[in-house]
Amino acid sequence: MSNIWKLTKLDFYIIKPYMKSIYLRMLIPIIFAAINRSLIAGISFAMFFVPTTITLYTFSIIEKNSMERLYSILPIQKSEEVIGRYTSSIIIGLISLIFSLISQSIILMILGEFVSVFEFILSTFIGIILFIFYLSFQLPGYYKFGFIKGKIFMYIPLVGFLITFFLIIKVSTNIINLFSFIDNSPTLFMSSFIIFTIITLIISVLISIKILKNKEI
Repeated sequence: MSNIWKLTKLDFYIIKPYMKSIYLRMLIPIIFAAINRSLIAGISFAMFFVPTTITLYTFSIIEKNSMERLYSILPIQKSEEVIGRYTSSIIIGLISLIFSLISQSIILMILGEFVSVFEFILSTFIGIILFIFYLSFQLPGYYKFGFIKGKIFMYIPLVGFLITFFLIIKVSTNIINLFSFIDNSPTLFMSSFIIFTIITLIISVLISIKILKNKEI
């Protein structure tokens, strides 16, 4: 656990020079939410932006500076390296989600849009699900192909976001009714949500560990 936390902090140190750029990217979804007058759309966009930025900077810096060799001589296991990368990504994702939920809700209320507790909770769930989905596809892709060849995996979040946004637009007038089953069966929804998130993460982590163990440096 100690090594995982150290590797997590190392990732933050690696992207530290780019933190201003990451912060600026967090502001863009606010504009998107204001234009579409939708918290769900804004959060979906934010969670698309974050994983692409995190993985882009982290793997780009590591590959450009040949830091794979540094990781290879450190007294760590491949599993610890992977889990540390996922941990740092998830932490930044959660920070972005919290910031986006608060800032976008405030902006929408200033614009006269009512943000209900239900919409706030639903946006949170959708944001986490999308973030885990994007991250789970991107990280194994970068581990397998590297930053340059693995850039194609940047388009997976883009496609996922476009599909999500298209669906939101199509059902925007009935979005609350569409998900009203949550009110009737909150336990079932929460259980399904938690199980889906855990399974997706576990599979992605295991795939990344296997790729890294088989990868020649």
